[in-house]
Amino acid sequence: MTWATERLDSLKAGTAVPPPIVRTLKLGLIDDWGAGWVRKSWRPDPDLATADGSLFGGYLAALADQVLAFATMTVVPHDRLFRTVNLQMNFLKVSRNEALVVEARVVAQTRQLITTRADFRRPDGVLIADAAAQQIVMSFDQWPTEQGAVDALGVAPPGEV
Repeated sequence: MTWATERLDSLKAGTAVPPPIVRTLKLGLIDDWGAGWVRKSWRPDPDLATADGSLFGGYLAALADQVLAFATMTVVPHDRLFRTVNLQMNFLKVSRNEALVVEARVVAQTRQLITTRADFRRPDGVLIADAAAQQIVMSFDQWPTEQGAVDALGVAPPGEV
């Protein structure tokens, strides 16, 4: 068990308090996870749609960054943290205010870099978007936050809030 997998367990159980950015953007949490993968069901808030009712691509990118980070959390070593250094989105179909199933997985891992991919599917299984990210892995003492800061995953370096 690592700090990250403990956090994933509490997110899945609904016992973790989501950080403010997750609540503000209405990103939701996860349904399930295992070594190297995560899955979540998500329904967009109608207030976040574009004028024609389709999903805003930048919002989907934020959702991708979150779920790809969750996948990274399934494999990051206990004494390490990570940050997204590359994020790519591909929009394949227009989606409106409908539920999505988002699955992310780790596809490569080195000592310093974890690469992840995610699929966004409608309830009928149609792929509407996919994403890829790379996460740089660093030690706690390299963590780029100010005293008292907590990142979007709700993780703070040792000795901080």
